[in-house]
Amino acid sequence: MRELPLAKAFQLIEPGPVVLLTTRYREQENIMTLSWHMMMEFTPLIGVLVSGGNYSFAALKKTRECVIAIPTVDLLDKVVGIGNCDGPAVDKFKKFKLSPAAASRVRAPLIMDCLANIECRVVDTGWVNKYNLFVLEGVKAWIDPKRRERRTFHANGDGTFVVDGKTRNLRRRMTKWQAII
Repeated sequence: MRELPLAKAFQLIEPGPVVLLTTRYREQENIMTLSWHMMMEFTPLIGVLVSGGNYSFAALKKTRECVIAIPTVDLLDKVVGIGNCDGPAVDKFKKFKLSPAAASRVRAPLIMDCLANIECRVVDTGWVNKYNLFVLEGVKAWIDPKRRERRTFHANGDGTFVVDGKTRNLRRRMTKWQAII
């Protein structure tokens, strides 16, 4: 082993997959690329870290709702492009030719081009001021069962990405899950 600069350690445990977070504030719809998130509970509770200088941070803080859209590898170039655009100056739906649709439980839009969408409400802001960490609760979820491409991708934190590959089914060995499956 050799020493790794501590500033690069996050690249070893970068969460995934990369997702898109949509908001709607004062009739302005926005999309941001997000790779720092975590599942916190099965309900689902989802922790998302949104930079305080980001337009979506202000929108999420004010509206307390969003949509997490799960893109697949065929959208990778668009997702990176969205990540390099800033806030309200650009209509990202138009610029990246993505299809917004009305959600049923929140005002933020779904992204119909994605594999799935989770409508979310902010349920805890206790960590926002110190860490920019919002706790979301999924209130409705959508998936496109006809979508052929289903591989998601994960950020390595250095401008490179890993694409999901082959799925291995080990359900028979998951004894705690037998009753649920």
